[in-house]
Amino acid sequence: MKNKKDKFKEYITSNIDKIYRFAFTYIKNEYDAEDVVSESVRKGLEAIESLKNEEYMGTWFYRIMINTANTYLKSKSKVTYLDEALEETMSSQDEYHDVDLYNLIMRLDKKYRTLIVLRFYEDMTLEQISTILDENINTVKTRLYKALDILKQNIKKEEQVDERFRS
Repeated sequence: MKNKKDKFKEYITSNIDKIYRFAFTYIKNEYDAEDVVSESVRKGLEAIESLKNEEYMGTWFYRIMINTANTYLKSKSKVTYLDEALEETMSSQDEYHDVDLYNLIMRLDKKYRTLIVLRFYEDMTLEQISTILDENINTVKTRLYKALDILKQNIKKEEQVDERFRS
């Protein structure tokens, strides 16, 4: 019978691509994302015995990652200019297929970007997102609809700009 630590290691191993992709989305830098993943795994290993229900290991670990990423960003006081972020995005080896949409998502405020990535790229339920972010599910729904509305408006703006260039 596997103990919690072994199950956690197995979870990390089988989900490392998703975990890294999420960290990269948050941090926007390959090397810093690797640091956040490493630090999150270390923290997870240290705290694994506090996990009461192993069924929630994924949401528990994403919560650790979000907190670690936020702490990392605050400690770095890092400002990434849009041009640099776009350049890194274009050169990175991520799995996002629609670069234009990805860039629009990256321009969203962090609270909206996190929701979009968790819901549509990580395929999490609203309940899981609510647990990870420690937010009421109605708040999550409201913010998600707001994020989608902002994205829709930004897509329309991009299409208008494209039309002007084609004319």
